Amino acid sequence: MNIYKKICLTIFIIITSNLKAQDMNEGFKYLETGKFDKAEVFFNAVLKEFPTNKTANLCYGRAVGLNGNSEKAVGIFINLLKEYPSDLEIQLNYAESLLWNKNFSKAKEYYTTLVANNPTNFAALLGFANTFSNLKEYENALKYVNQALEVSPKNPNAMISKKYIRLGYANQFVQEQKYDKAISFLNENLIDFPRDKETLLNKVNIYLMTKQTEDAKTIYNQLAINKKDSILALNGLALVSHIAGKDKSALEISKKAVKKALIANDSILTVQTLERYTQALIWNKKFKQAETKISELIPIYGEENWILSLRATLGMYRSDFKETIADYKKILKKDSLSFDGNLGSTNAYFANGEIKKAYKGVFNTLNIFKNQQDAMGFLKKVNKNYTPFIEEKLSYTFDNGDNVAYSSNTKITFPINLDFKVAASYEYRKTENTISTNNAVSNNFNLEFQYKLHPKIMFNAKTGISHANSFSKDYSQLLVEAFLKMQPLKLQDLEVGYKREIQNFNADLVDKEIASNNLFLNYNISTNFNLGWFTQYFYTTQTDDNTRNLLFTSLYYNFLSKPALKGGFNYQYITFKNQVPTSYFSPEKFNAMEIFIDISSNEKAVFYSLNAATGYQFIEDQEKQSTYRIQAKLGYNFNERFLANMYGTRSNIASATAAGFTFTEVGLVVKWDLTKKPTFYKKITLK
Repeated sequence: MNIYKKICLTIFIIITSNLKAQDMNEGFKYLETGKFDKAEVFFNAVLKEFPTNKTANLCYGRAVGLNGNSEKAVGIFINLLKEYPSDLEIQLNYAESLLWNKNFSKAKEYYTTLVANNPTNFAALLGFANTFSNLKEYENALKYVNQALEVSPKNPNAMISKKYIRLGYANQFVQEQKYDKAISFLNENLIDFPRDKETLLNKVNIYLMTKQTEDAKTIYNQLAINKKDSILALNGLALVSHIAGKDKSALEISKKAVKKALIANDSILTVQTLERYTQALIWNKKFKQAETKISELIPIYGEENWILSLRATLGMYRSDFKETIADYKKILKKDSLSFDGNLGSTNAYFANGEIKKAYKGVFNTLNIFKNQQDAMGFLKKVNKNYTPFIEEKLSYTFDNGDNVAYSSNTKITFPINLDFKVAASYEYRKTENTISTNNAVSNNFNLEFQYKLHPKIMFNAKTGISHANSFSKDYSQLLVEAFLKMQPLKLQDLEVGYKREIQNFNADLVDKEIASNNLFLNYNISTNFNLGWFTQYFYTTQTDDNTRNLLFTSLYYNFLSKPALKGGFNYQYITFKNQVPTSYFSPEKFNAMEIFIDISSNEKAVFYSLNAATGYQFIEDQEKQSTYRIQAKLGYNFNERFLANMYGTRSNIASATAAGFTFTEVGLVVKWDLTKKPTFYKKITLK
């Protein structure tokens, strides 16, 4: 605050001989110590007795402006300029008052002339730098603050301004996702201000956004050295553990933070710590404990936004989307600019199948928080669901029955709008038996439609022609598939439908021209305690007058989420009305039981999955036979629009193929998004 005293003393002019400099020392001290309300009262009293005193008027203008009435201060300095148009100190104060009043464009115009006329004036240079900083023109801000520091090296006011200019510049680079440049400016700050808390927190936020968890951990450990910041650091370390996929560690750290917060008796830190602790309970799927904690907090703090946000987060994890949306609406009603409220409700709408509202929500979020990384990531995710793409699948199959097959499947999917998609596919398959030399070629052409009837009900239909050339005949058959995919209740998925297909696993089956008419049901039940149950049933009638019943059920447990790891028990039961073993696998009864484990990850550029199972199968009255099955996939996202993966599968389970043989398949899949965004993206943005 010394600058205020200096300005007032510098321009001190005795208009009347009765007013001495020391008579205003009390007012100078008020300005110097930031007691602007008292300074305003003091200089107002002086002006009643000496209304034309320039010093008193100038100091009164500063007191008024710094006490919050910036518009009045601007008026005071305008009046002074009319009386003293060439007075530099009044010009400087007028320019500064424009900054108080947030008239940054006008301030820029005024400072341009002021600095041109006074190129070595420290106050003018620093004020110009702060003007550019407020306008987010950080390159010019740095230029003029450096010039100010040349005039007054290491000046504390200029150094503080330079610190905040760098922080603003770094934030601008973060919004542009130029993280290395942002870190560079923050590191410069830490040279001038070692272990500066604001700079370290800005730096750690970048590491959190970019998931550089070890670097983030290092900074929080630096902050923890200061006992005053140890709780803040623990809360940060808990978040770091969560981002690193170590949720158990996050909860343990949060428990330590809660104990410290209770001793520290800091109301703000206590709220932050209780919030992080409740989040950690949710991350660890301790939903009952989290619900209890939130219930305990509401009587103390009321339905404040941070508590509503916790309850909404709990609802998202438990798939209570309607309740979650209701809580986010309450948040936005209190604070329409809330980041949690805007992006949180966006995610909830998306999870609830309300895509139009999700788009509206993310656009609103990005209008408020320009280029915010999480919002940009969400927008990319939802855009990808409605972007046209082409997919090619190449495969080679062989079995221990001397059958080999080569297959190519090309599919183009084109979303028309948020509710309607069309697709066309072509499959070429050539198969032969290397012993009998029987061979066949099938060409399948399909046209598909997908229409959303309701946020939780999707109708899918497919129709086409299968044309086959076998070793003894040529023919064409109709292909049809239609099914409803729905979510009848929370955590439940149901598919019910009909499918007509042609058996084309090997050349002999193609030659028999067997069409299958399948009625099917797929039903999956998930839980909030990691247990799941999937059931599939097929009732099949065939054109060779045979019928089949197939039941498959799987009870599984989700052990991990990153990477996704689950395991469980599978059971399969099949019956055929007629047994025709010379044509295809058709036992009177078949039972198979297996245990399985499945691991997958799709978090980074490289993605993979591995599924392995072993068990026993029982074919009619034969002795049990041991079985195995392994499926693996390894892929790479070359960029946001192109990916490829190789896969392989091997199984000796008799039901795995129509022929009942041990078989192996290897293949390659490539997928390319034809556009960066949905073709109807502009229509969405205009709504």
